[in-house]
Amino acid sequence: MRNLLLVAIALTSLCTSGMAKDACPGPSAATLKTAAASRKSPFACNRLALTPAERKRHFDELGPMLLALKKGVRELPDGYEFEFPSDSKTFALLAEWSNQERLCCPFFDISMRLEREGGPLWLRLSGRPGTKDFIRADGAKWIQAD
Repeated sequence: MRNLLLVAIALTSLCTSGMAKDACPGPSAATLKTAAASRKSPFACNRLALTPAERKRHFDELGPMLLALKKGVRELPDGYEFEFPSDSKTFALLAEWSNQERLCCPFFDISMRLEREGGPLWLRLSGRPGTKDFIRADGAKWIQAD
């Protein structure tokens, strides 16, 4: 019993010092997901999460460009999916917009998906209950039919 206690103390010391990263299990994926789910930012766009230059680019340039490129919208149980052309320029614009959007609206689950065989590019905005209502209120022009 004493030897087991000494081994446990030694492993704890190694793990906390960072010397034996491979031998020290980290938190499970389920634990990390639970921790992330327990953080709940308010349903509000925090424009100050972006620098003045990023805000100008995000709201005055990228948003209008992407809105003009949007080909369609699908309603989902927890949000919306937006269809775009699958060319590389649109993909790059959407990736830049998504990276900035996650900073000012951290409550969004954001994903981009390219369909096979040259199919469309989809942007999915979803999240916890209330996210869809936020999109309806704050992004009404995005969900209007073309």
